[in-house]
Amino acid sequence: MSELVRQEIMSMADLVVVKVGTRVLTDSDGMLDKSRIDSIAGQIAQLWQAGKKCVVVSSGAVGAGLGRLGLKQRPTDLAQLQAAAAIGQSVLIESYNRSLEQHELHAAQMLLTAEDLKDRTRYLNVRNTLFALFESNAVPIINENDTVSVEELKLSFGDNDRLAALVTNLIRAPLLVLLSDIDGVYSGDPKDSASQVLSVITDVTAAQAQLVRDDPHRPGMRLSTGGMTSKMTAARIATSAGENVVIANGRHDNVLLDIMAGRDVGTLFLAEGPAVDSRKRWIGWSASPNGKLLLDAGACRALASGGRSLLAVGVAKVEGNFVKGDVVSLCDEAGEEFARGLSNYPADEMRLIARQPSERIAELLGHRPYYEVVHRNNLIVLG
Repeated sequence: MSELVRQEIMSMADLVVVKVGTRVLTDSDGMLDKSRIDSIAGQIAQLWQAGKKCVVVSSGAVGAGLGRLGLKQRPTDLAQLQAAAAIGQSVLIESYNRSLEQHELHAAQMLLTAEDLKDRTRYLNVRNTLFALFESNAVPIINENDTVSVEELKLSFGDNDRLAALVTNLIRAPLLVLLSDIDGVYSGDPKDSASQVLSVITDVTAAQAQLVRDDPHRPGMRLSTGGMTSKMTAARIATSAGENVVIANGRHDNVLLDIMAGRDVGTLFLAEGPAVDSRKRWIGWSASPNGKLLLDAGACRALASGGRSLLAVGVAKVEGNFVKGDVVSLCDEAGEEFARGLSNYPADEMRLIARQPSERIAELLGHRPYYEVVHRNNLIVLG
């Protein structure tokens, strides 16, 4: 049954985001493994020829820079890390381009910061650029713009796994493939011979709570920022938006071709529902909330399971300073976020109308442009 499900999913996936981790692209000494890039590029070319466009979110810039500089370990100084990333990024994109040119494809470098996806206009510009690159027979190679990141070179997205999930949502790709040096999600401790790779996972949140145990002492962790926790988080973002995800070992020969052929490779995370529309994807996962609305129990139920709009009467407390049209977090009274939406009112007006019936809004504010404080069409319940 699992293989039939895989074959159906892969046959429908005409647009794929492939995240390639640092440990896939570097050897035991931290040097860029160009033969691995050749292999990945060759597989992408075969998929491209079969009508399946690919976007690559590639780690490895810092590792490539360390190799070019002859360094044996990751520097602790931020400026030195950013220098290594700048040097390594050119090495990385040159390697991809050299490999793809053998298949009459181009490598198109795209460096992003979190702000590029938080801002709605820039978000749409990135999306338009990606589709224009497809028309130019170019494979987008995306990475965080490490040379301007300031949080100790930890991606402002969190890591490249999350960036890949956000790109998946951005272009509504039906499939996200996360390649690392692990075979998938195990049923127990991977070091235990009794543990096996799970073929399919339907509940990402439950699986993450039960199964994930990142080991910071694993070989290669000194060069990479992600782990199984970040991969499961990325899987939750993509599956909540209605897309499928595979975690697999990128060092296995032809792993992408095997996955796309529907073979039982890695762990498949099934979409948790129908595909979410593009605007709600941006609201839910790319934009940053500028405030918080704490809701009473009735409002939480109405939004979470009833598909309703949020009314002022259900707002128990308002936090932050936001303006009309800003994204706000929708939380239960304990402050736990379960949804996000676009506010129809600024924070100062929201404080005046909180806990009040909609009929009193005009009386309290002198006007009532909206009956709802967050309309259901501008609201997304998070998975």
